[in-house]
Amino acid sequence: MNYAIIGFGNIGQALAKAFARNGIEVSIATTRDPESFVSAAAAIGPTIIPKKLAEAVKADIVFLAVRFESHQDVAKVLPTWQGKTIVDVTNAYGVPPEELGGQPSSKAVAQAFTGGRLVKGFNHLVAATLDQDPAVHGGRRVVFLASDDDAAVTEIGALAENLGFSPVKLGGLSEGGLLIQAHGNNWGHLIFKDLVKFD
Repeated sequence: MNYAIIGFGNIGQALAKAFARNGIEVSIATTRDPESFVSAAAAIGPTIIPKKLAEAVKADIVFLAVRFESHQDVAKVLPTWQGKTIVDVTNAYGVPPEELGGQPSSKAVAQAFTGGRLVKGFNHLVAATLDQDPAVHGGRRVVFLASDDDAAVTEIGALAENLGFSPVKLGGLSEGGLLIQAHGNNWGHLIFKDLVKFD
């Protein structure tokens, strides 16, 4: 299983640090030349590998950590995303619901990534919180996950645990997923909730 993070802003870098803390190799890419962020990647750790976008999207699991408005540009890089799991870390705050055809933003993202399996997740925490070690006072920081694909959400749940988080599955994109998505100028009820789970 190999991994990629598309987007290397605050959220992308916070995700990269989670991989680095656990010694898991992950490719990172943006629309820019990889040379432009080699030093920033090296500062995070040796398992963070800058690549061109066309190379990075070959990964089995792709974290989409770009602005919501950019998701279609990433989706167009491949003709089909068959066999891949896309983790939608975008937030569509301020995007009018009518632009999304009245559906949740993650449904719109899923439609763009033809053939791929989509999991909404890792997007409810602000970058500064996601950036921190998820081990907190003997517990683990919660990440919420939602998907219409049971196998995909189980796969990302296992990865979240490997990264040190405690995954909480919310159900489908149109049910529990709405709790971690923005609707126009309103945030879902679980956005920004920093919770810690104790076993």
